[in-house]
Amino acid sequence: MSTWAASATKAEIRVVGVGDTDSYVKWGAALLGGAPAQFSSSFVVLETPLAVSAGQQRAALAGSGLPAHAVSRLTLDAFHQQLTGDPPDAVLVAARGPLARVIARLVATIEPRPVIVTGLPGISIPATRKALLFRAQCDLFVLHSHREIASFTHLASSQNFDSRFALASLPFAARARVADTSHPRGTDLVFAAQAIVPLERHDRLEVAALLIRAAKANPSRQVVLKLRGAKGEHQTHSESLPLADLIDELGGAPENLVISTGPMRRALSTAEGLVTVSSTAAIEAIALGVPVIALDSFGVSPELINEVFDGSGLYGSDDDVVHRRFRQPNRLWTRENYLHDARDDNWAARVVELVALRHQGVLAPKPPLRRRGGVIRDAWERKLVLGSFDRSAAGFFALVIGVPLRAIVRTGQRVQRTIAPPVAAESHSRETPDAKKHSRMGSR
Repeated sequence: MSTWAASATKAEIRVVGVGDTDSYVKWGAALLGGAPAQFSSSFVVLETPLAVSAGQQRAALAGSGLPAHAVSRLTLDAFHQQLTGDPPDAVLVAARGPLARVIARLVATIEPRPVIVTGLPGISIPATRKALLFRAQCDLFVLHSHREIASFTHLASSQNFDSRFALASLPFAARARVADTSHPRGTDLVFAAQAIVPLERHDRLEVAALLIRAAKANPSRQVVLKLRGAKGEHQTHSESLPLADLIDELGGAPENLVISTGPMRRALSTAEGLVTVSSTAAIEAIALGVPVIALDSFGVSPELINEVFDGSGLYGSDDDVVHRRFRQPNRLWTRENYLHDARDDNWAARVVELVALRHQGVLAPKPPLRRRGGVIRDAWERKLVLGSFDRSAAGFFALVIGVPLRAIVRTGQRVQRTIAPPVAAESHSRETPDAKKHSRMGSR
């Protein structure tokens, strides 16, 4: 009897997760680690140029619910061999968009083909076409709030994507809600840093100056700059302007301004409140009963990923941060945004349903979207996401012809912009203080 047929006769659902960067490894491992007992789960950390370091991996897996023996590190080729030799019932693709497409395309070649599940690790409002495009070959897309489900369903329908969506509580938020929150509140102001929010140098300098100002305003209390990793470690998004470096550039940190690279849960255990622009850490803090300030000093826009806080009551200014005027969210907002009743979660049931349909042979595979370039483009994309870990001849060939071609295209685009400069688009992310206020009110 085949592995696939044997698994169809028993209740156990065998799922293998795969991801590379810190946020995706943390999310994917925690989602599977919190799955029902019917699931037998493991996770593969994929070797890519952005793969988590050993320290990041330990932090990401801490409290995930997956035992150490269930986690391994493999190259994509080795992962393919593992799947081919012993196909699981489902594969959870927990990866950045371009890599997610490469992995999904590979998993779809396995026979019998596993159900392909995917998702995003944090706040996913607004819904984007790219998120759907990169994951178009996946059978199920996991989201984390009723608002996200509605937003992505509408977008998929309007863009003719054949996508299925399922709801799951953010894993760390689900654990936090059942935690003991009766202990006294701490005294730390914790700032959850983000690699690309805000993006511009002058904005990030403003954040660095704000942290220094907040520390000096309360010398007896710590300000904790919570980073996703230590210096030199890769993150999901590349950070070219680290806040720690900018603080040094501004004269250095006061003694009570400290840096933490440990788990967010540990930082929140001693927090008076959390400050962020749009980090998912805000949801974890709310779930633990820790008040929050969603810093709106740079406006409210899709680029800042902070429109999701409209209606929450969490927006606050620089002065609110300095004076530690933290907020608790509106309860109606929490029900629609990440802190819904856990009984609403249906992702595990949908996976079981799709696995059953696959066993019966009635779950049609989703073909990859047709794109110009064919196999050469596929090889080029694989080479881009795997870098030196892709040693295929096709990848080398795609690199040889792709790099010069991309340079020609970019040169042409620069020339076109010089000849016909684009009309400046209206922006809500950089405005005068009064304009920011009106933009924020209007967006509610």
